[in-house]
Amino acid sequence: MKILVRNLERSITEAEILELFQQFGTVDSCTLVLDAATGKSKGFAFVEMPHGREAVKAIKGLNTRKVKGAGIRVKAADEKPEA
Repeated sequence: MKILVRNLERSITEAEILELFQQFGTVDSCTLVLDAATGKSKGFAFVEMPHGREAVKAIKGLNTRKVKGAGIRVKAADEKPEA
């Protein structure tokens, strides 16, 4: 399941996001979205978790949690249709 993580503190790293989600189970990938021009975080990321139950637990457990002072938003990502 692909998960969207929003409202991230700009200084957070992919490793820190990965650590948050690994508390809930297996993580296939974690991608912090960076601004192409500056290389700095845009404040959101995508996490891929292969097991649906673990992903749902992560969403419920992490949504609105304060991370580095910011209340993060976590939800299932909308899948883009294949072109």
